[in-house]
Amino acid sequence: MPIHDLHIEDPEDGRDSNLRKKPGYPVKTELHNYLKKFFRSQDLPLNYEDLLRYDMSFPLLDNDGNDTLWMIVSYPPSNQDEIYTGLLQTYVLLASDGNMEQIKHLSVDRIDYCLFGNSNPFRIKIKNTVNDNYDYYYIKQADASRIYGLELEHIVSPNKINYFVFNNTLVEEHIMGIPGDQFLKNDLLHNPHNKVRLSKEFVKFNERCFLRLLGDMRSYNFVIDMTPDFDQIQYRIRTIDFDQQAYEGRLRFYFPQFFTENFQYVKLSLDFLSKESIRQYQAEERALMAKRISLAEYQYRHLIKVMENDLISTPEKRQQLINELNRFHKSEVFSECTSMGALVRKNINLMLNLDIV
Repeated sequence: MPIHDLHIEDPEDGRDSNLRKKPGYPVKTELHNYLKKFFRSQDLPLNYEDLLRYDMSFPLLDNDGNDTLWMIVSYPPSNQDEIYTGLLQTYVLLASDGNMEQIKHLSVDRIDYCLFGNSNPFRIKIKNTVNDNYDYYYIKQADASRIYGLELEHIVSPNKINYFVFNNTLVEEHIMGIPGDQFLKNDLLHNPHNKVRLSKEFVKFNERCFLRLLGDMRSYNFVIDMTPDFDQIQYRIRTIDFDQQAYEGRLRFYFPQFFTENFQYVKLSLDFLSKESIRQYQAEERALMAKRISLAEYQYRHLIKVMENDLISTPEKRQQLINELNRFHKSEVFSECTSMGALVRKNINLMLNLDIV
């Protein structure tokens, strides 16, 4: 749905109350083989379950004393050295392809754990003892839906993703940026911004999410990445949550424009962009996505084939999405799809005028 057709007074009518209750889907053999083929598989010194052996925890508060929904966890002395060493080795594998010489300059500063969300992630804060610089990465339960989301993001978006999988453990790099909800609250109204450029990026982000069927892009599930460019700022909206890749049946959940949390971004776009400009930016993003897929067609074909053969949603949600995509496109071509992966392929092919099977 074009963003200029949005009824902004009711952007999330019909929200599914069970949206956050999505189950995890196992990483099956075919997907594991894909991950090995394209260097996303890595032997690790520890598993996700090892980090669950903490013996103490307390809430992590922000600078204003508010609960962040994360807990700081600590481990008994008998396990701490083993876990910290494993975490440092894992970080080096992620950040520098396993150059273990760097470990002597690193330390684990803090381990946070989040019970909110689908993947129950651990966030590891790494400190460089030479210059006191910090970096983060995440260890999560491996979920097939999220892995497909990460791979599609890497292939069809302008953003590259660094992650790897070991058994049922998923390791992800930290995606830098200002959380979208905090940007609205603390930054947009108080600092000068090029609202035309920011609006343009939201339109393109909205288009990307719908084409590859990535859902639940509320403002707290993406970040604003700002890059100085001569005398202005370039903006990029980057998703940080991939759990809702092709899972929900309701079509509007794949449009960021429909969430109440994104109301100000939608209003900004309607205030600063004409209908013609919005259509132009949507067409630009579709052309760029087609080019990215063409450049990575070999990998994309493998990914879609694996995804089409996998189960990452329920038959009821799949049928609902088939009906709504048929209605949206005024076509019956989605009726032949037997999986969510097939719906992703068909939607991308139709929107980008491709013929990739």
